[in-house]
Amino acid sequence: MRVAVIGAGAAGITAAYELAKGGAEVDVYEAGDAAGGLARTIDLWGQKVDLGPHRFFSNDLRVNKLWLEVVGQDYDMVDRLTRIYYKKRFFDYPLKPANALWNMGIFKAVRCVLSYFKEKIKPSFKEGQDETFESWVVGRFGRQLFDMFFKSYSEKLWGIRCDELDADFAAQRIKKFSLGEAIKSALGFGKSKHKTLVDQFAFPLEGTGVVYERMAKKVEELGGNVYLNTPVRRILHENKKVYGLELTTGETRRYDHVISTMPFTLLVKGLGDLPVDIEYAVDQLKFRNTVLVYLNVAGKDMFKDQWLYIHSPDLGTGRVTNFCNWVPQINGNSPNTILALEYWCYDEDAMWKGKDEDLIAQATKEMRSTGLIGDAEVLEGKVWRIKRCYPVYGRGYKQFLEPVVEHLKQYEGITPIGRYGSFKYNNQDHSILMGLLAAENLLHGTQHDLWQVNTDYSTYQESATITKTGLVRQGETEPMVLPRTTPLPLRNRTEKEEPVHA
Repeated sequence: MRVAVIGAGAAGITAAYELAKGGAEVDVYEAGDAAGGLARTIDLWGQKVDLGPHRFFSNDLRVNKLWLEVVGQDYDMVDRLTRIYYKKRFFDYPLKPANALWNMGIFKAVRCVLSYFKEKIKPSFKEGQDETFESWVVGRFGRQLFDMFFKSYSEKLWGIRCDELDADFAAQRIKKFSLGEAIKSALGFGKSKHKTLVDQFAFPLEGTGVVYERMAKKVEELGGNVYLNTPVRRILHENKKVYGLELTTGETRRYDHVISTMPFTLLVKGLGDLPVDIEYAVDQLKFRNTVLVYLNVAGKDMFKDQWLYIHSPDLGTGRVTNFCNWVPQINGNSPNTILALEYWCYDEDAMWKGKDEDLIAQATKEMRSTGLIGDAEVLEGKVWRIKRCYPVYGRGYKQFLEPVVEHLKQYEGITPIGRYGSFKYNNQDHSILMGLLAAENLLHGTQHDLWQVNTDYSTYQESATITKTGLVRQGETEPMVLPRTTPLPLRNRTEKEEPVHA
């Protein structure tokens, strides 16, 4: 079997890795200059940094076994500290009652609790009403907490009002979490730790991207190919049966099957001859871009969080990552701190087209205004733009997505996976699982429905968690004995070229 994989991000390179181990002939085509996609690691100013904060956590035994197979012992457990910055105050996340009361003040805290109970007694939104992100969150947290901790951040991320954002985003990211569960967890009454609240996670000693770089190296060792800086234009088919792909250079190559992680909309449009209704539906599906502004700040110990959520509406950034607070190995011997400020925008927005020096100046000004870096000198900055990285869950988006998915299912030999490829807001673990299951379908003839991954991800075939000593099954205390891999040599990382996605 000859398989082409479009994209070497978490989903694509996992699929290629599993296929290569299973004996398939695999070629990977990556538009950027390294494996990892959104979870890649770059060298910058003598340190290793990711494209924003990438915490890996899963309860899925299959996903965790694969992760440990690749990483071996080259990881450490990080004690998570992430807070919310809102109107000059820092709120612990997960919730800590004393901290919340101190920051809010007793009257504001009482108003939040009363607002929550008001929703329980007399909901603002009628049952059966078309649910939005706003109605979903207000119903579970109350109007006061929605305005404080959800509205501004979500509107920064998506660029639309919360009543125009589909409830699916909340259902996938927040799941069954509510104010009641948060309070019980904070007081130690919760039955189990909600996934949103995990206070420790595994992190590779060389950055998140090492997982995918090692996978890429193994694919090549097993006879496959990983073509970097090689974007794909479209998938080729005849009578809706795939026979290969076309590169942007015009070169065509033949394959029995194509696994695609290229943006879902570009994949479908590239098939050509779309019915009018499908073409219209595709045009309604949008992606949001990310602009990362890295600042090299003189000094250490700026603040202790791995990342901060910036909910203050007067600041443009939505999240700030401090790479000094992950594992010391990624910082080398540098005396400086690298911060990454995240901004989100569309192609037509001024920020996407802005000059790098202006964006660096804006990020510096915003960090100064928070007081987090004091008078420390900002030595230099770098801007990294990532196109189409967030599928936008606009209100009613499924009425456009579902007919396009059904149209795509008519084509034999295409498997779309990953955040881009399936138009689904995946974490790393979701994308790794998609890659695993896609490979199983091709190698063993299984019929995993990949569209269901990250739809209801609260149940697992078997549950286990990564700890410092290894993988521990639920209900057990001793770690499983897993084979350890020899660390593979990595490609040289570079900060010179930004990824250009197909």
